[in-house]
Amino acid sequence: MSTAQLLDPTDLYLFNSGTLEEAWRMLGANHCVHNGAAGVLFAVWAPNASKVALVGDHNGWDGRVDLMLPQGSSGVWAVFMPGMAEGARYKYELHDADGRLLPLKADPYARQMEKPPATASIVPQRSLYQWQDAVWMQHRRTSTTHNAPISCYEVHLGSWRQKDGWQWFSYRELAGLLLPYVKEQGFTHIQLMPVSEFPFDGSWGYQPLGMFAPTSRFGDPDDFRFFVDTAHQLGLGVMLDWVPGHFPTDAHGLAGFDGSHLYEHADPRQGFHPDWNTCIYNYDRAEVQCYLLSNAMFWLDEFHIDGLR
Repeated sequence: MSTAQLLDPTDLYLFNSGTLEEAWRMLGANHCVHNGAAGVLFAVWAPNASKVALVGDHNGWDGRVDLMLPQGSSGVWAVFMPGMAEGARYKYELHDADGRLLPLKADPYARQMEKPPATASIVPQRSLYQWQDAVWMQHRRTSTTHNAPISCYEVHLGSWRQKDGWQWFSYRELAGLLLPYVKEQGFTHIQLMPVSEFPFDGSWGYQPLGMFAPTSRFGDPDDFRFFVDTAHQLGLGVMLDWVPGHFPTDAHGLAGFDGSHLYEHADPRQGFHPDWNTCIYNYDRAEVQCYLLSNAMFWLDEFHIDGLR
């Protein structure tokens, strides 16, 4: 652990005002060099917590070891971990305002998560993926495709086809099977039902808890990049069903994150969906606005997605 001020004050100000468009570059787990040491900077928003610690494989899941430091009055806590390995599992241990220990929480900004039913966040790999879709991206920038007719093939990746024994195909396998089929059928775009990480298979992704993590059911983030890249090379646009409306109440998720109604609205008439047994975001809160705004930007920027629905 290093000095208390680990995050840029301007970024923290923009986050608290709801306008930090690339909040995932500050929050979550980010590879960086700090005081000459390479490692991972962890940051999480938990303004009503009295104590926050990073726990994981690296410290035996012991909340006494790696305490996180408050970043001014922003409500953000951070810790720098030198030498932290890619692929390491982690969560946050939080105590509420009264000092009560809460269930271990997954990282709201995690960019990689364990395959359900496991629930840990994963220190992301440093992506070395080399995109091959320059022609498509240039065409997208310079054309008036928003005025052109489109034909979308909507698909749920987990049920389009399955292997013997009801096993899922991977992102890379689907790139070779699904995408040529969509192209041959004359579609201009493929529209994916949600691929943000989600705990319950039966929700088909419409109850996500890992908004910044492509589901690990079909591979890792670079595998998903390969899928999108292949689509673009075939001349197919990729649209994504995006679910900024609600989230499930699983203990490791956003509900009651720091012991308070942080992401969800405190009034159950506005913050709870009785038909789905899910929480509804508090859209009035600036930091929640930032969470959802930056998530939209994340999919468009990091994965070259062509549109969100």
